[in-house]
Amino acid sequence: MSAPWLDQIRWTEDGLVPVIAQQAETGKVLMFAWMNRESLALTVAEGYAVYWSRSRGRLWRKGEESGNRQKILGIFQDCDEDVILLKIEQEGGIACHTGRESCFYRCLVDGQWQAVEPVLKDPEAIYKKS
Repeated sequence: MSAPWLDQIRWTEDGLVPVIAQQAETGKVLMFAWMNRESLALTVAEGYAVYWSRSRGRLWRKGEESGNRQKILGIFQDCDEDVILLKIEQEGGIACHTGRESCFYRCLVDGQWQAVEPVLKDPEAIYKKS
């Protein structure tokens, strides 16, 4: 995968870059994930978010199970060249595996984390049991 633009990213020692997915229309941050060179190149080629799942140790096409894919509208790099921002259209309106719009649904209130966003769809209805 030889693309000069991939060489202009400051990858971690593990060959990863942190990625923020932001709803393009509203500016709301929906999730955080990681990409490696291959997943970022596939994201560009396919037009949909492909991440590197550290827990699974493999490529992960967002929405591969749930159908809630992330259509790429823009890819941005921060000034330090070590973070990627994806401006996306979240298909299905759910980015989080908990069935919420955003993975950032907990807010620190009086010293405790509290869920401040509703579950839009029961996760058991979204994900198949293997």
